[in-house]
Amino acid sequence: MSNVDIKELFEAGAHFGHTTSRWHPKMAPYIYGKRGNIHVIDLEKTVDCLDRATKFVEKITSEGKQILYVGTKQQVKEIIKGNAESVDMPYVNERWLGGMLTNFKTISSRVKQLKTLESKMESGELAGRYNKLEVQRFGEEIELLNLKFGGIKNMAGLPGAIFVADVVSDEIAVKEAARLGIPVIAIVDTNSNPTLVNYPIPSNDDASKALNLIISSVTKAIENGKHKAKAKPSEKDDDAQPKSKAKPKKTLKSTKE
Repeated sequence: MSNVDIKELFEAGAHFGHTTSRWHPKMAPYIYGKRGNIHVIDLEKTVDCLDRATKFVEKITSEGKQILYVGTKQQVKEIIKGNAESVDMPYVNERWLGGMLTNFKTISSRVKQLKTLESKMESGELAGRYNKLEVQRFGEEIELLNLKFGGIKNMAGLPGAIFVADVVSDEIAVKEAARLGIPVIAIVDTNSNPTLVNYPIPSNDDASKALNLIISSVTKAIENGKHKAKAKPSEKDDDAQPKSKAKPKKTLKSTKE
């Protein structure tokens, strides 16, 4: 369950939507009303949706699955990176490259290339085999690859779900996840289509305080899920337990022929 209440959301400015001329009609159920030419989001709906989303996130991570954080807008980049790294989850906070999910095999090969170069650079292998200019070029290649793929270096495979901070800015990520049947948790502002998302969270997606509040709540759910996963007895533990062997029952032979 989310630890965020209406008062916190209100103080963070989560209720301010976009201008009424920019609204998406499918957001109507989540809109409380208007203030001038600005739509006001119903924060009671936000709390309910956030509770539902965080319960799902906790369940997914308790099963040992990863959540991919996605947020490439300027005001959310550092929030996404900080939260993802705090719970050791993959993230994309620069440009979403088409095929990150739908062409994951190719993306994985680029990530492998990055890891190999980093390993050789750290061990001094590159410095021992190449001159300074060539080593510098390898360093530039590593920097470029990290910019593109650094956040997903430790993504073992396709994630169990993705969390998106703005479905309009990162529409491609949402579409790729939908194509693969990967659940999407996302913040939806009044200009968004919430039906593209499995777990919509209606809120202002531009205010840094609101973004931080909601993303932190999702991160807390991940922490809870990972804690539950550690608490679960593993199959190996079950196998290690001594199993009692039932002694075969002795049958009495009849004395009668």
